[in-house]
This record gives sequence, C-alpha cells and structure tokens, in this order.
Amino acid sequence: MTARDEILARVRTALRDVPKDEHPDSFPVSRDYLFAHIGDDPVALVDLLAENLADYRAHVHRCSGSDLAATVADLLHRRGSASVVVPADLPADWLAAASDVSQITDSPDLAARDLEAADTVVTGAALAIAETGTIVLDAGPAQGRRALTLVPDHHICVLRVPEQVVASVPEAIARLHPARLGPGRPQTWIAGPSATSDIEFNRVEGVHGPRTLDVILVQAPPSPE
Repeated sequence: MTARDEILARVRTALRDVPKDEHPDSFPVSRDYLFAHIGDDPVALVDLLAENLADYRAHVHRCSGSDLAATVADLLHRRGSASVVVPADLPADWLAAASDVSQITDSPDLAARDLEAADTVVTGAALAIAETGTIVLDAGPAQGRRALTLVPDHHICVLRVPEQVVASVPEAIARLHPARLGPGRPQTWIAGPSATSDIEFNRVEGVHGPRTLDVILVQAPPSPE
C-alpha cells in the first residue's frame, strides 16, 4: 500500500458513518472568534494604519478635506509629474489646484502603453486595514479599473478617515462581501509600493506596480452633536 492509498483509506474509514445526503453546509460553522485585536477607537485605528503604511515604505500625508486639492497638487509637483491619469468618476475638485498638469481620463480604449506614459495615477479606495497597513481597491467609486493602478510608476491614493478604515482583515472581508457589493468586482490589495526580493534578499521596487505610493488620509469633519 502506498502512502496515498493509506491516507485515502483513513479518510474513508473516518467518513464511513456519514449519511450520503449530508453536506458541509448542513452544520453551520461557529464564527465567534475575535475579529480584531485592537479596540474600535477611530483615532487609534487611523494612527495604526499610518504607522503600518509607513512601515511598508508608503508615504503618508494627512490633511483636511479643504486642503486635499493643495496636497494632491504638491505631491504631483514634487514628483515632477507632467501628466496624471484618473478614473472617469474622480471628483474634479481633487485636481483643482493642479491645472498645470496634463490630465488623462481613463476609458476602456486607453491602452496599457497610454497608461505607462502617464507619470502618476490618482484614485480613491474602497477601504484600508489598520492592523496590516493594507489598502483595498474594488473598482468602486473614484477607483477605476484594475490596470489603472498597476501600470503608472506613481500612485496617489486618497482615503477618507476614519470612515474608510477597518481594524482587521475579517472586518474588511465582511465589508467587501459580494452580498453587499454585488459580484464581478475585482479587488486589488496594496501593501506599500510594488516590491520583490531576490534569493539574496535584495529588494527591488516597481516590478509589479507603482514604485512610489503616496497615501493621503483625509480627515472627515467631526459629526455635529
């Protein structure tokens, strides 16, 4: 008897008394495990997100909604960007202070070589995960198609905080579940700029996506009491 035969025989023995019409869904799995390892203080969540983003070598910037346009323009000018590509539904006021930068609006006809010619891409995001420093895009509002953020070398990503910040991966999965958003929305999970390491652990950035990631955390005004 081979090792494979022995393993299969053990499986058959273990399942011998299971009725043939029984399915895994017949017994709901208990999911009372801890969903997050930190509290739900929004200030602490945003601070942890900023810390973990920086740990992944993303550049984190904080501003108010009224300063967003100036912050985006400053990052474009510092980068020396002559052109920026944006999703078709990106709010126009995000680039209101960067009128000197050529703006390319994405469309299905825009080829990869056109995206590569753009110096920077500016998008929003679906959410961010504080515990892991991960940003998730799901082709929702102000995000565009997946290729948009994979080809240009510089990505400016805008997050509204604290509303777009969750504590943990399980919380993110629950918010991104197809039952809430509908099927067919591809997701891109971003943890810092694109990077890889060879066998000698030499880090190379920009291999599979943007070499530089700027994350703008836009602080929402406090709710009226």
